Amino acid sequence: MQLHEDIPASRVESVLGEFAGEIYQKPPLRASVKREIRKRRIYSINILEIDGRRVLFKVGCQAGTYVRKLVSDIGEVLGSGAHMSELRRTRAGPFTEEKSLYTLYDLLNAYAAFKETKDETLLKEIVKPMEEAFKYIPKIYVRDSAVDAICHGADLAIPGIVKLDSHMAEKAPVAVFTLKGEIVALAKALLSTEQIMDQEKGLAAKTVRVIMPPETYPRMWRSKTSKPL
Repeated sequence: MQLHEDIPASRVESVLGEFAGEIYQKPPLRASVKREIRKRRIYSINILEIDGRRVLFKVGCQAGTYVRKLVSDIGEVLGSGAHMSELRRTRAGPFTEEKSLYTLYDLLNAYAAFKETKDETLLKEIVKPMEEAFKYIPKIYVRDSAVDAICHGADLAIPGIVKLDSHMAEKAPVAVFTLKGEIVALAKALLSTEQIMDQEKGLAAKTVRVIMPPETYPRMWRSKTSKPL
């Protein structure tokens, strides 16, 4: 963050602390989303170094947070104005800079080694299964008979569930998995874990995005019924 005036370090630290928690943010002019005020959560915000008007800080934030707008808002509260001079992403979900960052050259070399030795070890270290991306999302595991219906866009009904995470909240995003641990789809929970456990029928989750190709599992539904499985 580049401040536009000299501000005491204690004042900068105090103002940054005010932005921890839930904030209201309007996307900047150059944004790929509609410019309307929305809520975002700042999980943590810590100063690492201050050098004159340059402030190096680390922020943990909800997906969709515009850090350049966050910097601009901080500058406005400080009364000096500020702009973002550099941004470095160190983590996205379960993927971190220390463990998950590889270059295309790394991938090229791993593939060349595989072609020469037929050893997949290095290639598997770089190319992760898609399921790795859903490590921190609550999961629902479904019967094999329900998989293909979901792959065709059907919503998930309670009878199709075999097990689920204990901390699933209503309206929260959930990942639908097979019993083999394969990702089927992303969905929005219509009920909490407790509500699902207390009921025998009804819809449990609305399918938002299908990931597994249809017919990966045998088709066990009838198209004329249009009933979720």
